[in-house]
Amino acid sequence: MKASELREMSDEQLTLTLKETNETLFRLKIKSQTEKLEAPTELMKHRRLAARIHTVLRQRELAKAATA
Repeated sequence: MKASELREMSDEQLTLTLKETNETLFRLKIKSQTEKLEAPTELMKHRRLAARIHTVLRQRELAKAATA
């Protein structure tokens, strides 16, 4: 998912997506410890997606603070 797609989402959608991404990331981390992953790059993809979501949420927070 690209940052431009994330910016079009509402705060609630972003929060829900972040929660789902973190759950998936957790499952992938556990699975990587117990067995070999089919696609090891999935860990990196989900980590980056979580970082993108955090960035968009922080940008919105700063924008609200600047306007207030």
